[in-house]
Amino acid sequence: MLNRRTFLQSTSVSAAASAFAQRKDASPVRPNIVLILADDLADWMLGCYGNREIRTPNIDLLARSGARFQNSFVCTPMGSPSRATLFTGRTPRQHGIQDFLTASPVEQPPQGQRDTPASFASEVFLSALLRQAGYRTGYIGKWHMGGDRSPGHGFEWSATVEAATYSDPTYFLNGKETPRQGFLTELNTAYAEEFIHQGAREQPFFLTLGYLNPHTPYSGHPQRYYDLYAGAKFDTAGWLPKAPNALREKEMMDDVVANIRKCAASVTALDDQIPRLLKALDARGVRGNTLVIVTGDNGYLLGRHGLWSKGHASNPINMYEESMRVPMIWHWRGKIPVESTRPEMISSYDLLPSVCDVAGIAPPANRNLCGRSYWPLVRNQPPDRKNPWPGAVFGQFRNTEMARDGRFKVILRNGVAGPNELFDLSQDPREQVNQYDNPQYATVRERLTAQLDSWRRRTQA
Repeated sequence: MLNRRTFLQSTSVSAAASAFAQRKDASPVRPNIVLILADDLADWMLGCYGNREIRTPNIDLLARSGARFQNSFVCTPMGSPSRATLFTGRTPRQHGIQDFLTASPVEQPPQGQRDTPASFASEVFLSALLRQAGYRTGYIGKWHMGGDRSPGHGFEWSATVEAATYSDPTYFLNGKETPRQGFLTELNTAYAEEFIHQGAREQPFFLTLGYLNPHTPYSGHPQRYYDLYAGAKFDTAGWLPKAPNALREKEMMDDVVANIRKCAASVTALDDQIPRLLKALDARGVRGNTLVIVTGDNGYLLGRHGLWSKGHASNPINMYEESMRVPMIWHWRGKIPVESTRPEMISSYDLLPSVCDVAGIAPPANRNLCGRSYWPLVRNQPPDRKNPWPGAVFGQFRNTEMARDGRFKVILRNGVAGPNELFDLSQDPREQVNQYDNPQYATVRERLTAQLDSWRRRTQA
């Protein structure tokens, strides 16, 4: 029964909640955002995505206490262009990595060349948008989008590395060369702790942690991580003998299990950083207003299909599930429903509009973005029946393109000249049987090809 006392109490609580949710200028309170961007981390490597041999208890706990997307894809199965899509919301043909469109897939340029653009001067990065909105912005670790020593693009504080080494790395602290002794992964976390404790607590921050893990080389980790997997057989890893068309990092296939052990050690070393990060947020008193996102810049094969690396692991370029799928975990204590798993198909080009939505800012205008915000999905809001979530995602890497819906995947190369592929993933989840020329799948092939053509035309500029 609602009496005068309970009415006044409820009114008071509502007023307090409203005041808490609004700034004095009536704009919404903006959360801190920590983006953990792991290098070469496929979703299938994590326990929360079904792996039973690689130990990731801390990332798994983040997933259980927040939202996990079951179908999260990159636009490009290659680090540099994939990162550019993540931060700009634009595809490779839009953000200017023309080498990925014109180079022969057989060509293997020296490490660090062709795969990295000279400049993204004309692109609008998420970091610049957030800084303009009043965020303090920081980047730590591997940048890999040109200008590794000084990222720019709205990042006002940075501690980045150029060389892919886990032991005694040289950082560039706000552009200044700074040699450090120790384990790269733990040093990254130490810099993150430093950044979290900087600035006014009332000012929101956006921090990206570009961990090298589990990218090669696998040497340089503390011995305890290798010891964890000394006897592991990886019977469920699904690796196959080296494929005849193996290309990049094919030498790793000469001793598959030993190399999976080393990669697993690197994944667990990454997982061990999560408690330190959360403890730093707790110590700063901002854990309750901080969104933590965990994802990877591309997937990885680790011996599946007889290949080791990612999209350029084979000739022709592959867009296997293992290369394209990455984790996407959102954790915000008290704000995101726990034990939430989302079935929708999402892509790396959806991240920028999603984070903009969380921060209460508009995505950049006149950029022809093809993604949309999945923040309503994360909060488990009722579906928008007038504007339902797209049923397909798309990919592009040099001469290869992909359209993937909830059951089927078509891969087109060199326009439609081929070689092309079509997989029925409900019947063939490991993509062993190419149905492209099967007349029973003609309708599916034509439908997905038309969707891919429409997406291509929409993302020309």
